[in-house]
Amino acid sequence: FSAVHFFSLQVIVDTPTSPVTSGLPLFFVITVTAIKQGYEDWLRHRADNEVNKSNVFIVENAKQVQKESEKIKVGDIVEVKADETFPCDLIFLASSSVDGTCYVTTASLDGESNNSFALCFTKAVVYTRDACVCVHLLSTQKARQVTKTTGRFVGRIIIYRSNQEPVARSLGPENLLLKGATLKNTKKIYGVAVYTGMETKMALNYQGKSQKRSAVEKSINAFLIVYLCILLSKATVCTTLKYVWQSNPFNDEPWYNEKTKKERETFKVLRMFTDFLSFMVLFNFIIPVSMYVTVEMQKFLGSFFISWDKEMYDEEIKEGALVNTSDLNEELGQVEYVFTDKTGTLTENSMEFIECCIDGHKYKDCISEVDGFSQTDGPLKYYGKAEKSREELFLRALCLCHTVQIKEADQVDGLIGHPERKYTYISSSPDEIALVKGAEKYGFTFLGLENDFMKIRNQKNETEMYQLLHVLNFDPVRRRMSVIVRTTAGQLLLFCKGADSSIFPRVQQEEIQQTKVHVDRNAMDGYRTLCVAFKELTQIEYDKIDRLLNEAKMALQDREEKMAKVFEDTEADMHLIGATAVEDRLQEQSAETIEALHTAGMKVWVLTGDKMETAKSTCYACRLFQTSTELLELTARTVGESERKEDRLHELLMEYHKKLIQDIPKTRGGLKRSWTLSQEYGLIIDGATLSLILNPSQDSSSSNYKNIFLQICLKCTAVLCCRMAPLQKAQIVRMVKNTKGSPITLSVGDGANDVSMILEAHVGIGIKGKEGRQASRNSDYAVPKFKHLRKLLLAHGHLYYVRIAHLVQYFFYKNLCFILPQFLYQFFCGFSQQPLYDAAYLTMYNICFTSLPILAYSLLEQHISIDTLTSDPQLYMKVSDNAMLQWRPFLYWTFLGAFEGLVFFFGVFFLFQNSLLEDNGKVFGNWTFGTIVFTVLVFTVTLKLALDTRFWTWMNHFVIWGSLAFYVFFSFFWGGVIWQPFLKQQRMYFVFAHMLTSVSTWLAIILLIFISLFPEILLIVL
Repeated sequence: FSAVHFFSLQVIVDTPTSPVTSGLPLFFVITVTAIKQGYEDWLRHRADNEVNKSNVFIVENAKQVQKESEKIKVGDIVEVKADETFPCDLIFLASSSVDGTCYVTTASLDGESNNSFALCFTKAVVYTRDACVCVHLLSTQKARQVTKTTGRFVGRIIIYRSNQEPVARSLGPENLLLKGATLKNTKKIYGVAVYTGMETKMALNYQGKSQKRSAVEKSINAFLIVYLCILLSKATVCTTLKYVWQSNPFNDEPWYNEKTKKERETFKVLRMFTDFLSFMVLFNFIIPVSMYVTVEMQKFLGSFFISWDKEMYDEEIKEGALVNTSDLNEELGQVEYVFTDKTGTLTENSMEFIECCIDGHKYKDCISEVDGFSQTDGPLKYYGKAEKSREELFLRALCLCHTVQIKEADQVDGLIGHPERKYTYISSSPDEIALVKGAEKYGFTFLGLENDFMKIRNQKNETEMYQLLHVLNFDPVRRRMSVIVRTTAGQLLLFCKGADSSIFPRVQQEEIQQTKVHVDRNAMDGYRTLCVAFKELTQIEYDKIDRLLNEAKMALQDREEKMAKVFEDTEADMHLIGATAVEDRLQEQSAETIEALHTAGMKVWVLTGDKMETAKSTCYACRLFQTSTELLELTARTVGESERKEDRLHELLMEYHKKLIQDIPKTRGGLKRSWTLSQEYGLIIDGATLSLILNPSQDSSSSNYKNIFLQICLKCTAVLCCRMAPLQKAQIVRMVKNTKGSPITLSVGDGANDVSMILEAHVGIGIKGKEGRQASRNSDYAVPKFKHLRKLLLAHGHLYYVRIAHLVQYFFYKNLCFILPQFLYQFFCGFSQQPLYDAAYLTMYNICFTSLPILAYSLLEQHISIDTLTSDPQLYMKVSDNAMLQWRPFLYWTFLGAFEGLVFFFGVFFLFQNSLLEDNGKVFGNWTFGTIVFTVLVFTVTLKLALDTRFWTWMNHFVIWGSLAFYVFFSFFWGGVIWQPFLKQQRMYFVFAHMLTSVSTWLAIILLIFISLFPEILLIVL
């Protein structure tokens, strides 16, 4: 807006000031912005060239040909070596590994740092070790139209061989190597390009972040409108009074420019409009265009203080805080609602097998017995141990039902195996590794997968072989995964593990109760629980499953739906074996951080996909819920599963709403931090109930569930949302963000499933955790641990807000001080649009004389020490709700600027009434009058900033006193004193030097500066 404003003034031909005075600030703003944008474009161009111009090897006619990656075409066979990035989306053809697999890390694509593995689509394609030769392959690939979803791929490849029938193979996501992923722990692979350029999944998933505007920016725009109104008012008043004054014949224009009556009446409206525009140009400096540049520089330079903070550096990962955007620094000091993930954010995401339950019998701790088990506490229903066969079946299930891979410890990047073994486990899920390690502690060791056979070592140190027939992969909808294996005796077994809510409906109901008690107890203790089930298949049943799975895999249309149907039918009528408990420890100082955020007036909500009991226990452990907190529950357990669940939900919502309304006093202004609660309330809601609230059925009698639910949430001190899908997390954040009052929201998470809520919130914080880096890459700020959120908000956020709020108010204040004397001067010059200040002073006031002191202040000021801000969270509330940029402080700064502008002008004016003379008897002229006013102005606004400074550094001293010294130096230089040939004929020649020859001028300047600053000194003293 400011740039458009100044450009509009620049195109006006007839202006009372030099075009340089308004053109140079505009040029400065555009130049700085262009340099910044150009530099960022150059960085992007350089990054694009690094990828597009990188060399890759293509196999053509059994020879290697080197090409630039941007020239890869669909159908090219590409060679990729270890630690190289895939240049496009490839169908995996061949690998140097004998098992036809390769390991990739997709951290740069989906943020997951754990190694995952891909499968060669068929063992008919043999890898040849000659680096320059690849097998001759004649095939046809068919793939569905590319989609954004990285975990979905549907295709089919038909291989043609001489004198043989064509062989068709299905292609799925496990056969696809995505552009941006990196080959790890595999010497070499070959793949055929299937998607290139902008059709790769990486390109389709690229989405620029939406522009987030801080509350400070909104306040600046509001203040700008006020000052624009002041500008229009000044121009209107001066234009009107000019023609009123000139209506008197004796006050007409000078004799040499006198017009006849006819000339005066002709084009009068046009001349009035021209005069109005001229006054707009004359007073246009009241709009602080240079403030936008200063704000941008302050944000950009200030963001480095977060990155440089040594207290936010984590020795474990050898990384510190990261700033992905500097536009929201001050927003860190205005947060009202914090939405946080649980696993990996509040907890370590470091899984450890704690205990298990087999047929209702609880087992914990490994001892040196032959069977490797120690039973503790005893079961709740049965006494004694489970049958030996059931124990072994359970451990075999843990060893077989997973996607864990084994690699030699010295071959795995960044992974350290057990000190007593020469291998380590690799999996995209830390839970699976914990379960396999748990089985190993109890005597059953997974030895790896080779040629479709899984090997395990039992408690008797015997090796068992199982043929892996099918893997029914885990997905967040099913919340379970299964494997079908064949024993050496020919027995067909299906093992399944998953969440209790997913397993219990698919097993014999009489087997549930004895295990459910343990699962609920473990969840209340804060453990992550999984249930394990199995069933034996006949050959006929397996043949049918195998046929249906192969048909579904070969389908190009609706493959996911068809496979889901087969999975659903296969995973039915199972037998429950037991359950596992895995511990995910709280992160260091998580509880203290949440407590500090509460004290600072922020409300913390936990949004997690875990089950309610586990999440609830974690909330108590991290002090989100206190022992005195009364919990209100909206879950499937309280709402019920009957047809009347919507009626029951309505009853609960009204009951809770009534309770909170009666207990919590009403407050004005919507959302406030300062409710006085006679009783603390916490709300627990699950994903299913949330869907019912946000998406009521069409025949529902109540459509205002959302409003009632929102009122309940906002009146609770803490909220726990469990069993949340990623989209629901974003819906919760959006719901609060769009409420009346628009409270500032912050989302913090560490995994790919947290990205949606991180992007939705006003401020997104990513944790550099073990679930990958997609959250930190998509966030506005990233920190190593949740505990660093305390200093980021309470110290950095507080200071950033205070600094930039002071910067904004100061800019409007000093520009009002600057322009008000110019406005008053028009009353004494016949509204002739005569400038009070020289053009050089008009141009350099905001650019050179007063810009650096406020920039240094806005970067370095600490009105309260960082240690005090961190240790006393209540100080955060003093600047909350945009306190320093409300209308009351704005009016204070405006009246202060008006008072000082009046002092500057009339103080000098009244001194001139005494016929102030130079030593040679001459009277000071117009430019000397303006120079005295300008000198008092520059010294006053700079010393005002010095009075406001509480934290002095050598840089503050340098820029404050240096700016004043530069003004004096420039005035001498511009007046021809230092270099006489310089502009000797111009109007300011020796004006500044002559001004300072008068002792009265010195006394006047000092007196007026003191009078102007006296109210500020009085406030400091009192």
